[in-house]
Amino acid sequence: MAMNGVIRFGYPVIFGILLIAAIIEPLTFLLKMCISAWLTAQFNEHHNNSSASEQTRVRYILFCSIWTVVFGGAYFITFLLAVTGIITSIASHSLFLFVTWVLWLAAAAAITSTVGGALNCKIEPVFFYCEHLNALEGFAWLIFVLLTIILIIVLARGTISARRGDGYRGPLLDV
Repeated sequence: MAMNGVIRFGYPVIFGILLIAAIIEPLTFLLKMCISAWLTAQFNEHHNNSSASEQTRVRYILFCSIWTVVFGGAYFITFLLAVTGIITSIASHSLFLFVTWVLWLAAAAAITSTVGGALNCKIEPVFFYCEHLNALEGFAWLIFVLLTIILIIVLARGTISARRGDGYRGPLLDV
């Protein structure tokens, strides 16, 4: 029962933080565009990216952001509205979170590889949008860490459910 209370309170909180982090990425710069969308637009308009891989990796982070906002928002809403169901099952959450976790791990690693770790914008003349790339890298790792925490919680809940005999098709919360 203690795990049920933790999930009932903690899951919406941490999932809300994840969505806010994913939305901050899309709503920075006067709520018009996300960091990755803005960078993509700048690269397309001014052709001032340092390499084609930089532009591709920024676009990939844009895809991951949109994926997280759309599907994470859908899972969050269904969790709040209908606790029991196929979409809110432990298996469904585990699958979605694992796929999203892999996407963000790849995104964070890719942008980190592109910028060579943390950029010192005062001495790095190679990158035109140094501060933006630093923010992009930071948010990518933040979202990855949040997803890791959520995935651990859901897998722990799945283990408890499986030991009880409900399996992974059971709901995330006991009702």
